[in-house]
Amino acid sequence: MHLEIVSPEATLFEGNVTSVTVPGLNGEFQVLDNHAPIVSLLQQGLVKIGGDITIDEEHEARFNKAADGKMTLSISSGTMEMNDNKVIVLVD
Repeated sequence: MHLEIVSPEATLFEGNVTSVTVPGLNGEFQVLDNHAPIVSLLQQGLVKIGGDITIDEEHEARFNKAADGKMTLSISSGTMEMNDNKVIVLVD
């Protein structure tokens, strides 16, 4: 599936991933390939990205690599939409 993570300043990440885990208002949840369409508000927490991905040098300081190999991005809030195998995460 295709993932875009966008902040007010820039597009932090864009590429193909195997999974995305986000901090929803009712708890953390994960989306995988061909997930049903969904829109969710996000709360403070970590966006976790699974797959063999490369972060642009310009934004790599905002990401960390977790013990399980996933890349993580700390957010204060945001919105996530999944539709037609494309995930867009708007973060603050």
